Amino acid sequence: MSIVSTRPAKIGNTARMKTASMPAALTLLQTLEAMAERAPEEGFTLRQILDQLDETAFGAGLFFLALPCCIPFLYGVPQVVSLPMMALAGQMAAGREQPWMPDKFSQRKIDRKGLTQMAKGGRKWLGWIETFSKPRLTGITGKRSERIIGFFLCLFSASILMPLPMTNTVPGFGVALASFGLINKDGVLVILGLLLGLAWIFGLVVLGPVALLTAIGAIKDGVLGFTAS
Repeated sequence: MSIVSTRPAKIGNTARMKTASMPAALTLLQTLEAMAERAPEEGFTLRQILDQLDETAFGAGLFFLALPCCIPFLYGVPQVVSLPMMALAGQMAAGREQPWMPDKFSQRKIDRKGLTQMAKGGRKWLGWIETFSKPRLTGITGKRSERIIGFFLCLFSASILMPLPMTNTVPGFGVALASFGLINKDGVLVILGLLLGLAWIFGLVVLGPVALLTAIGAIKDGVLGFTAS
């Protein structure tokens, strides 16, 4: 009896020891921080970065590419990632199972300084979502919905290319929230991201022309007033 009773105890202890020795899985932001720490000075190509994320879904790639667009006053990197973001989001809309990136996009590099800024900025501006996010409204994150979500994310990514103030930050947050929601099967985050991006697009399409016409009118009035005087 003693032999029978002690074997399970030993097995249980061994299992607990193995579990205790296993490293905890890194979150996505922790993975990006670790990547920045071990990056060489010249950094990594986008292909190398996406491979290190070890994700087959589009969500991780889009979240990473959207990070520099969310960070205020981070220049240069958003212009590097905006077209690849459109490429990944467009593939989602087309219903591809696995992400693919053309060579001219995948060979673009982000140096160690840029990766470090992205990791720190991601933790500062988006660290809260790791504790807030959890699986809910999972029907919104299904395969059918992904195609519709991909269409909107492609639209948001395209708006980043427009040379207007704050064109990076607002749509970048929209893409980041929605893509993180896809990773965690969190329909609430997906909805928040889409609403934020749609509000931005509405502002560009409706309010943008109004502001432009107002500015043109003010310039004309100023020119005419100066001429009359």
